[in-house]
Amino acid sequence: MAEVKRVLDALVRSRRGGLAASAALGGLALIAGLAVRATQREVPAGERPAGTAASGTPFDAAALSEDDATLCLRIMVAASAADGMIDARERERLDAAVAESGLDLAGRQWLARELEDPATIDEIADRVQNRETGARVYAAARLAIDPDTMQERTFLRMLAEALDLDEASVSRVETGLAA
Repeated sequence: MAEVKRVLDALVRSRRGGLAASAALGGLALIAGLAVRATQREVPAGERPAGTAASGTPFDAAALSEDDATLCLRIMVAASAADGMIDARERERLDAAVAESGLDLAGRQWLARELEDPATIDEIADRVQNRETGARVYAAARLAIDPDTMQERTFLRMLAEALDLDEASVSRVETGLAA
């Protein structure tokens, strides 16, 4: 499913209300940037070149593997369903991202199955091999929802625990979203 990166990119951009586009970053780069922020110590903005992550390296959305992009998309679906349903607004955003990406029939069928039976936190966490991937997965989940229900907040807390992300890492993702 080669289009998964395009779906993920479009979904993040639509979710952030144009933040990614206005910041000259695509959705994948926004996820990567939040993950880098979560896993690296903070470096004052004045001490690093513009367009680079806290680690001093440029965001490289192309380096996101298909498997990692699929994990991010799966967790976004699961996070959207964390409160027991994918509401009309969430479904509309997803449908628009799918249309924008040009997802083929096989990809649409895969996504329909995922929406019908979202992945569990444990299923996702079992596929995460390192802290950076875990931070990307968490950032994708957080971008998918505004944690305005107890179920969504619990989902994010349980996800962070399953991914072994400490409170400081989670806080840096939140700070990155607020920026």
